[in-house]
Amino acid sequence: MMDDALRILIEQFDALWRTAELWWRNMLLPSRVLQIVLILVVLAAAWILRRLTTEPMRDWMRGLDRPTWQIRMLLVVNRRLQLIWFVVLAWAVTWILRAIYVFPSKYYIVDMAATLGSAWLGVIFAARLVRNPILRTVVRWGLWVWVTLYLLGLTDETTAFLDRLALGFGEVRLSLLTLIKAVVIVAVLFVVARFLSRASGDRIRRNEDISPSMRVLAVKVLQIALYGAALFLGLEAVGVDLAGLAFLSGAIGLGLGFGLQKVVSNLVSGVIILLDKSIKPGDVISLGQTFGWVHTLGARYASITTRDGKEFLIPNEDLITGQVVNWSHSDPFVRLDIHFGCAYADDPHLVRRIAVEAAQGVPRVLSARAPVCHIVGFGDSSVDYILRFWITDPTGGLTNIRGNVFLALWDAFRAHGISIPFPQREVRMLGEDAVAVAKD
Repeated sequence: MMDDALRILIEQFDALWRTAELWWRNMLLPSRVLQIVLILVVLAAAWILRRLTTEPMRDWMRGLDRPTWQIRMLLVVNRRLQLIWFVVLAWAVTWILRAIYVFPSKYYIVDMAATLGSAWLGVIFAARLVRNPILRTVVRWGLWVWVTLYLLGLTDETTAFLDRLALGFGEVRLSLLTLIKAVVIVAVLFVVARFLSRASGDRIRRNEDISPSMRVLAVKVLQIALYGAALFLGLEAVGVDLAGLAFLSGAIGLGLGFGLQKVVSNLVSGVIILLDKSIKPGDVISLGQTFGWVHTLGARYASITTRDGKEFLIPNEDLITGQVVNWSHSDPFVRLDIHFGCAYADDPHLVRRIAVEAAQGVPRVLSARAPVCHIVGFGDSSVDYILRFWITDPTGGLTNIRGNVFLALWDAFRAHGISIPFPQREVRMLGEDAVAVAKD
């Protein structure tokens, strides 16, 4: 079997060599040599024009105030100026030759070069729709090869050659042509799925009738469904038997289930969080020593941004199993308490009234839910008070609003002559007689 496959492969290469030899002989005809020389002249002229126009165009681009996507597109044009100039000059030469000669054989090669250049240029701009740089490069080169073979009329011969390069696994035959088709079709379907998921995801995120957690869940389900459909449709399109892969995929899934228990647990916990709406983007939460607001809810973790700019990635399982304080779960109202003490000589009724008025004058403190002040005890050196007030924007910070209320209390007490005592100790120096009595 291996000898037969090697023999067939040698015969195919021999046929290709004879075809290439015949094509080369045809290229040596005088009319075609002239066209090849014209193409080389056009290439040289395009290279010179690219050198003359690249820097002036970049200087012009630096002074533009345009959206980012327009600047990026102009940058792509700037990087492909040689090919653009080649296409323009090649079509100009083609039109001139058409006007001079009647027979297409006199300008066929130049016309083909102009057509190929235009197709390659179109592929470059079409490939920009693919965001991933590696995938974009693969798509660009794949389309270049396919367009070239199609325009040269070599698709049937190339298809037959690739189909003969195959491996057999029992009743399954896997050819190089099938593999290339699978990669191309799946890649194209993935690009379409990504475009649809982004467009639909943006519409879902802008829908105010859906809660934030359900928006995230809907986007995740949509992405999984689209990418899964793209994969299965791509494999089905090239003739892969999906039923035969059922047992293998089940075994792989079982192995992954044991090996990736934590990952699966985080995925399931993320779905539970989105369904029960206990935590949603924008909530202010506390988990252990971490305090901040929920930036995003991912499939594996939640992104928590703190007031100092740090971003903590908390696994979803910790949000399910740990004790989480959600400051804005059911309503945005948050009550804060601060403790202070005043001297015994100060009127407690006056202290309470001044403390409430001082808190009401601080921005962010709600007047609808008026602050209250209570006596909570008689200390060693002061009467102890607690001041309670409400805010609705915990994302603005808690420490800063407490500090502002303390400053307001300081100014108000100082203006009304109310003192804030501190512990004092009295030390008495005993004489020698008292020391002797103490020793006895």
